[in-house]
Amino acid sequence: MFLTAEWHKQEFVQLTWPHEETDWAPILSEAIDCLRNIACAISKYEPVLVVAHNKEAACEALRGIENVTIVEIPTNDTWARDHAFISCLDDKQRILLDFQFNGWGLKFASNFDNQINSNLFRSGLLKGVYENHLDFVLEGGSIESDGLGTLLTTSSCLLAPNRNSTMNEAQIESKLKELFNLDRVLWLHHGYLAGDDTDGHVDTLARLCSPDTIAYVSCTDTEDEHYAELTAMEKELQAFRTKDNEPYRLIPLPLPHPVFEIEEGEEPFRLPATYANFLIINGAVLYPTYNQPDLDEVARLQLQKAFPDRDIVGIDCSVLIRQHGSLHCSAMQYPLK
Repeated sequence: MFLTAEWHKQEFVQLTWPHEETDWAPILSEAIDCLRNIACAISKYEPVLVVAHNKEAACEALRGIENVTIVEIPTNDTWARDHAFISCLDDKQRILLDFQFNGWGLKFASNFDNQINSNLFRSGLLKGVYENHLDFVLEGGSIESDGLGTLLTTSSCLLAPNRNSTMNEAQIESKLKELFNLDRVLWLHHGYLAGDDTDGHVDTLARLCSPDTIAYVSCTDTEDEHYAELTAMEKELQAFRTKDNEPYRLIPLPLPHPVFEIEEGEEPFRLPATYANFLIINGAVLYPTYNQPDLDEVARLQLQKAFPDRDIVGIDCSVLIRQHGSLHCSAMQYPLK
């Protein structure tokens, strides 16, 4: 059994639909428009499975888009990357690993989201073998796989309190190796984004694009609050070696210009905009844009270097960062067996 890379051929991508009983309520129409754009883009390349708290509402929002299946299951929020199954393959079938999702360390309600996987499996829409790992907290956004036995992750997330607090780094690394049949784990001990609720998910900072290529967030402004941490992370990435003991090909992605949220009666706070939160699908890479034409285009060109044979498609995700996530956070791929 092995943990697939995101660029492995996919059967479909899962989205979880926003609704009026979530924190999206004040900007629900904008959130729905964004998720519709993501669903539409994915559907041109592969099927989309939408988990919806209210199937009728999701059907109405997605009217006219083909290649979409909608299933009604209670949900707390929309971040499928973190509550969905993490998929492995063996010689015969797909293995669907169901981990505990606890709202990024008990920060937010997750009572419904933590049951989506079991409900979805019972629906009969998923092909594969269900494995219960609900004794271990793990979010899909916190790990990156090259499909060849290497895992990339961050200590700030996996060692954060209120996840698996009884386990130290060595124990968690051993657990990951056992779960996913890994040879090694590459730990990033630096890197963060202001406004991030995930304690530093790797999919906001550094992404495996192939077994020898990593795209990562780079900060060149010495006055920016992220400069020290992201520069330290860059040095860690430069020190990493592939399984062939070669340096990784590193592709820097620009840090978006600061985006702030202003709430009445409160100080403005910075939102975690990042171009690293891209989604690899069959034949394309969907990446988030933030109404910053200069940097949006730089990010596209850099991603084209990482994925020369795929379409690079930008989707405005300005609304998603208002709830502290972005494009990759909203989707989970299922590998084709």
